[in-house]
Amino acid sequence: MHRSFRPVLRVASLTVALAAVLPAGAQKKSIVETQVWIDVATHEAAGMPSMGPIGGFANRLMGGAKGPQEYPQSRDIPPGTGRFLDIAMYNSLKPGTAATQQVPAGLGVGESLPLLPPMPGKPSDSKRGGEPKGQDEIDITVRQYWGCSASIRSGQPRVVTMRIKAGNLEANGRLAPGLFVPDRDIDASPAHALWPNRKNTKRVGERSSLVGQHRVVGDGVPASLQFQLDQNADFMPKIALSSKGGLADSISLEWQPVERSRAYFINAMAVQDQHNFVVWSSSEIAGAGHELLNYLGGAHIDKWLKQKVLLPSATTRCQIPKGIFQPRGNDDRGGIASLSMIAYGPETNIAWPPKPADPRQPWDPEWNVRVRTKSTTTAIIGVDFARATTQPGDDGNNPQPAKPSGKGKRLLDAFKHF
Repeated sequence: MHRSFRPVLRVASLTVALAAVLPAGAQKKSIVETQVWIDVATHEAAGMPSMGPIGGFANRLMGGAKGPQEYPQSRDIPPGTGRFLDIAMYNSLKPGTAATQQVPAGLGVGESLPLLPPMPGKPSDSKRGGEPKGQDEIDITVRQYWGCSASIRSGQPRVVTMRIKAGNLEANGRLAPGLFVPDRDIDASPAHALWPNRKNTKRVGERSSLVGQHRVVGDGVPASLQFQLDQNADFMPKIALSSKGGLADSISLEWQPVERSRAYFINAMAVQDQHNFVVWSSSEIAGAGHELLNYLGGAHIDKWLKQKVLLPSATTRCQIPKGIFQPRGNDDRGGIASLSMIAYGPETNIAWPPKPADPRQPWDPEWNVRVRTKSTTTAIIGVDFARATTQPGDDGNNPQPAKPSGKGKRLLDAFKHF
């Protein structure tokens, strides 16, 4: 977003993200000697592949044209588009020792992947410059909507107005609190061995598959650490999302069923002008937000399906209430809405030896493997990118790129200020 909006967006995001964030603790000691965590993600930017130079620029900007740089790549909304794979191993017998994961040929990265401890001196976002200075007063209003509906429902929106002056925050109103999502991600430390890493530039491709035999070998790694992955642990298909309607309309969202999806969730945020922001989610319960745009365990998926926080896997459409994203006034920097959607996939857990059916029997596993899957997509609402990919009069068989204008140009300009 444009530099002048950065402090405002930061405050808005902090206000909307009301879910509890717990500090990362040390790795808990487990009876399992060796643990492997594999995260498998597919990400699509709706409309980007057919956007010619605009899509190529945005994808390169988000890292899509580069190989993996460092673990993790697949959490929340991954950088760029395509398929993303994260592997972390903790071996209590030899913490922080490099290992090798032998993988099926279908993964398309060779016979194996090196698992390495994280390198010291990780770059910090705090070094990024270009922040505006001297802006000591900000006034913003955030409106919160929820539920798939063509019109605004009774009791909506919830509204909070905030003023930040001389470092002090004053707030009137209140948003619904976010949902607590347990942190099941791995906080990598020097005791882990990871992929991707800076010493390996391989990247999984559009046709990569994890299905087949895997084996992890290395100093101190149990000789028995080999396992078979089936389709439930493989990359999920892309979400084929389409939208219809402008920011002043009821926006219709449609998608094809995503194979192996257990549930869906959609979250959106709009900049109406410099002082007004809107957040919306597909949940029937107020408060669900971007904290749900990550892997979820099966118990939470089942719970939130019953509570109608998540959309059932058979769902193929949703409507955003009419006019909630409509720009206010004539501020040229308003009128942009971004949307994120996730399809939650299966989770696979494998242990050796397998857990006995009789709970009275002793169980001392040598290792366990957890594989999580998901598919995500993002989209910009209210910008007709299709018109920016063809010249007037083109028959569509040989589209020629055209220079974007209006909101498309403002969005492209905003990308340059990240």
